[in-house]
Amino acid sequence: MKNSKTRDLVYMALYAAMFVVLDLVTIWRMPQGGSINLSSIALLLASYHLGWKKGAICGLVANGLLYVTGSMNFYGSIISLFFDYLFAYTAYGFASLFPNVKYFYSGIVITSLIRLACSTFSGCVAWETPLWASLGYNAEYIIPVMVIDMVVVPLIFEKLKPIVNK
Repeated sequence: MKNSKTRDLVYMALYAAMFVVLDLVTIWRMPQGGSINLSSIALLLASYHLGWKKGAICGLVANGLLYVTGSMNFYGSIISLFFDYLFAYTAYGFASLFPNVKYFYSGIVITSLIRLACSTFSGCVAWETPLWASLGYNAEYIIPVMVIDMVVVPLIFEKLKPIVNK
């Protein structure tokens, strides 16, 4: 029992570190913040591998690592900190709560839409942007990230299953 707790802790650290590294792999950066990158893959894999509780904790830890490494740019707004980062990325940890149908992982869609809602709210409140402008701006990079996740996460996780279930 103790061994599995230690193993899960190591996996959580691995996924959090992977999040920070994949955050550096930027495909496209938006002018006012936000980007198409691969970081959410690590948090989604953590959720599907370790379950929603540890996946959510991993999301919080990953946010802490982003802050420490200087990759987080919330410009001093507490609303932006919570909604663009803490709530948005921690939501990925809950992906495993939703059912998978073969290679369609519904948790990816749902948690990506939660992230979109959080970032849209932040845009409206912290940046005083009209709803449709905030939604359009954030959807421009969150939807492509969701599509990438929908393709990559099931492929990786199906290959990881035999290894992580030992």
